[in-house]
Amino acid sequence: MSRKSNGRLQVVCGPMFAGKSEELLRRVRRAQLAGLAVEVVNHALDDRHAAGRVASHSGLSIESRSVRDVESLVELVGDRELDLLAIDEAQFFRPELVPAVSRLVLSGMSVVVAGLCVTFDGRPFEPLPSLMAVAEDVAKLTAVCAVCGQDAPFHQRVLANAVADARVTTAEHVGGIESYQGRCRQHFGERGGRWP
Repeated sequence: MSRKSNGRLQVVCGPMFAGKSEELLRRVRRAQLAGLAVEVVNHALDDRHAAGRVASHSGLSIESRSVRDVESLVELVGDRELDLLAIDEAQFFRPELVPAVSRLVLSGMSVVVAGLCVTFDGRPFEPLPSLMAVAEDVAKLTAVCAVCGQDAPFHQRVLANAVADARVTTAEHVGGIESYQGRCRQHFGERGGRWP
């Protein structure tokens, strides 16, 4: 049962381990309980969980469709009258996601995107900063610092073989607690993090 209304762009962002996917799943489940037409999409690069699932680090998951790029995302949506499009791992979709999402919202669809707004070396991670700038609703979450337990707006790669440019999307960047830790500002700088 579709209840088409004015579309809204919602962004859920932060570092790794902040609960972004969990918040996305919470919003999706609420929409489903309301009987809305919902599609959940994840980037194909994220294959840490079972294929066709968006999953949180806490173990929650939901069925999803995997796509490789913005063009595939737009093709998947097509002319369907969705009430909510939920996109996880939005940072992997590159800046082309911003105009595509804007067009979908203008068509009356609400879109919620979740993803990293900062790279593992402390730089803005597009397209999330641009999406945040044009969204009606932004939830910026923090993780817990692995060193001191304070709020952690950053995450840091702890493996020695770190890829030089964290803004270049590669399969090597996909990982979990074996590769990354949440860090507060103080401990990000003290423990090998690099400021832009």
